[in-house]
Amino acid sequence: MVVRYLKKILVYGSRDFGQVIKALVKNCGYEFSGFIDDFNTGDEIVGKFLEVCDTFSSENYEIVIAIGYNNLKERWKIYRKVSGAGYRIPHLIHPKAYVSESCKVGEGVIIMTGAIVDINVKLAELVVLWPGVVVNHDSEINANTFLSPNSTICGFVTIGENCFLGAGAVVVDHMRVPEDSFIKAGRLFKG
Repeated sequence: MVVRYLKKILVYGSRDFGQVIKALVKNCGYEFSGFIDDFNTGDEIVGKFLEVCDTFSSENYEIVIAIGYNNLKERWKIYRKVSGAGYRIPHLIHPKAYVSESCKVGEGVIIMTGAIVDINVKLAELVVLWPGVVVNHDSEINANTFLSPNSTICGFVTIGENCFLGAGAVVVDHMRVPEDSFIKAGRLFKG
């Protein structure tokens, strides 16, 4: 008899992005165990982070960061706080996404349905790929960067930390996007 380990996942952030991540947790076949929210109370919110640390052991629960792109610096601080408390921050890859076996996927990466990640791509910690994103071969997406729906990253691209690319944005091959960049929806980035 094979025993299947079912990850128990807490989602840090209960607002809109948290609801999306809750669905992704379930799509990945894991157990959603509740939201962590330092500012709100309500259904499925199990408490503030410090309360959660007392009640939900890091041996039995993992935490996914669902703080959105509006405050990337704060999102990174929360990631460091959760990691520092001993919790594992798993990556979530939707079963209908394609990720090449040669890719390196960092802690806390979120890859949603229909995303395509080509060969030799590196995705650093907390990268988020929304539905339909394409990251082509030999590209590197650095930590805490959001790629919005249907954005396209051509080959040999490097995107810095804490970046946001809007829906349908395109970065042409061999480009370097500086950290803290904000590329609007539908834009073509050529340097």
